Amino acid sequence: MLKTIFEFSKTIIIALIIALLITTFIKPTLVKGYSMYPTIEPYNYLIVNKIPYITGEPSHGDIIVFKAHVYSDTGEEKDLIKRIIGLEGDVIEILDGVVYRNGEALEEEYIHGGITPGDMAPFTVDEGYIFVMGDNRPNSLDSRDSSVGEIAVSDILGRVDLRLFPFNQIGLINSNKDKD
Repeated sequence: MLKTIFEFSKTIIIALIIALLITTFIKPTLVKGYSMYPTIEPYNYLIVNKIPYITGEPSHGDIIVFKAHVYSDTGEEKDLIKRIIGLEGDVIEILDGVVYRNGEALEEEYIHGGITPGDMAPFTVDEGYIFVMGDNRPNSLDSRDSSVGEIAVSDILGRVDLRLFPFNQIGLINSNKDKD
């Protein structure tokens, strides 16, 4: 009887350790808005991987979830999902519907409508920060807006790597990165 209790306890402890490890490094997320359409649609269920930024640095084109320091009507801080356009030291400019990074036009096949509305004067991303934009540029609260601005690398919660729902779209997300 004591051996059975020990084996049962051991199984529960191992399961708890595995669950703790998974929740430490992986965060499930449900998307509610249209700012990343068509890449990610509302009610897509995503897996956010926390490991890449523990062991490495963000990259151009990564789709990330971050603390935005923007608050909902209920007073809760929002987490936003966006694509990294600029890293520290990059100069970002928007001119005639095209986004330029360090003077080079970005090839952004993933954006909704094919253009980025509105012009933006050249902006240099500060050290320790990134510049992010949604794929649905006319409908995205992102770094172009002063309420969001640059994102501190320390505010990144993780990189979106996998879509779990809807089931007919299960697969990798970050494989469609922009070209450096």
